[in-house]
Amino acid sequence: MEMDLKKAILWEPSAKDKKVQCKLCAFRCLIADGRLGHCGVRKNIDGVLYLLNYYKVCAANVDPIEKKPLFHFQPGSKSFSISTPGCNFQCEFCQNWQISQQVIEDGIIDGQAISPEKIVGMALSSGSKSIAYTYTEPTIFMELCADCGVLAKREGLKNVFVSNGYMTREAIDFAKDWLDAINVDLKAFSEDYYKRLCKARMQPVLDTIKYIAKETNIWQEITTLLVPGENDSDDELKKLAEWLVANAGPDVPWHISRFYPQYKYLDSEPTPMGTLENAYNIGRAAGLRYVYMGNVPGAKGESTFCYKCGKALIERVGYRIAANRIKDSRCPECGVEIAGRWQ
Repeated sequence: MEMDLKKAILWEPSAKDKKVQCKLCAFRCLIADGRLGHCGVRKNIDGVLYLLNYYKVCAANVDPIEKKPLFHFQPGSKSFSISTPGCNFQCEFCQNWQISQQVIEDGIIDGQAISPEKIVGMALSSGSKSIAYTYTEPTIFMELCADCGVLAKREGLKNVFVSNGYMTREAIDFAKDWLDAINVDLKAFSEDYYKRLCKARMQPVLDTIKYIAKETNIWQEITTLLVPGENDSDDELKKLAEWLVANAGPDVPWHISRFYPQYKYLDSEPTPMGTLENAYNIGRAAGLRYVYMGNVPGAKGESTFCYKCGKALIERVGYRIAANRIKDSRCPECGVEIAGRWQ
């Protein structure tokens, strides 16, 4: 077997014709012998499912944890961020399309072999407090995430996913013992949007958010990129925010992010500030305690305020923490607990 192949997890053989059923993401691909799954990085070879991108790390950087974005998880810390090529979505506005869509468009899986031991060592030597599996979809390189994640936990590091949320319940259960935090991209509250612009479905993402909130100890935050005229109507934002309150709880942070034209979606203007402010107000009115505006450095909506007394608790400018007044997970002014993983 070639060096660049790794036996996959979470699959089972089909009853006939050497087909295999992948159980990692919500596409649950039934893959014939010699064929690839929807993500383009899992291949059935003679009735066995292999991962093609385990030895293809295409990005390794030190980022602020706020860039993920995670605002209620180890604020001010550094996160060693890695990815491999590929994605199970085909979003027309993808910000990292050069590495996420290269596999689908060109059949290229480009990167270098970096062992889990070396990745963890690089994270430690960089002064990072966590490893983030990000830039592309971590579900599709879950095997590398797991091997790094288990080692990282032993060394006192946390593990973070930045995900489209399209994983199966089996995948969440597989990861929940070593995965500490996740930011799930809830791209819209419309099946049509997911079908047209992402080539996927919305319901599996909702299922993931709800399952993580109700059945795991993984800290979760949500991001929605507001695309003008697509997912920014008052009605849709109200439904989305109310769904989050009911299914993920009022303490789940919701990041509403400014859109800039990318990839195939170039005819739109950037999201107007008024649209972001409107979404912020809708989220707060729906009962979400922590709503943030992203991609707008210097805006008031970047900072954390006490939901009870209104005191400014964490002041942010871009990805930089200007002040953090949270004491023992509480507001120093009124004493109410502020949800998060602050240590």
